Amino acid sequence: MEPVSLGKSLAVPCVQDLAKEISPTTVPARYLRLDQEPPIIINNDAASLPKIPVIDMQRLISDELELDKMDRACREWGFFQLINHGVDDSLVDKVKVGIQEFFNLPNGRKKQVLAKTRRDGGIRTSFCCV
Repeated sequence: MEPVSLGKSLAVPCVQDLAKEISPTTVPARYLRLDQEPPIIINNDAASLPKIPVIDMQRLISDELELDKMDRACREWGFFQLINHGVDDSLVDKVKVGIQEFFNLPNGRKKQVLAKTRRDGGIRTSFCCV
């Protein structure tokens, strides 16, 4: 059986490179969502900021509302925090350490890893463990 191609990821600039090149008030047009109202932030304290959607994997199996919540999170946020997934905490901790080690690498080394991933036909994914 031949491997199935799942497609390729879009080439996007490194976040650290973007931060060096643009001012905080300039956002590249590809990231603007003109079809949505901008969020109103009254002040900058954490309590006033929007909360990242939290999806309960145990409820996904039997609760259509949770499935709708995940659909909304994907469409409106592009990501969510998954809880009650059953992955052992020690594995999650190891993944966090690996991610931190990767992001601590110099940009040049990270670009080499990305280039190799693309050469090998891999798909680049983004995720954050909290």
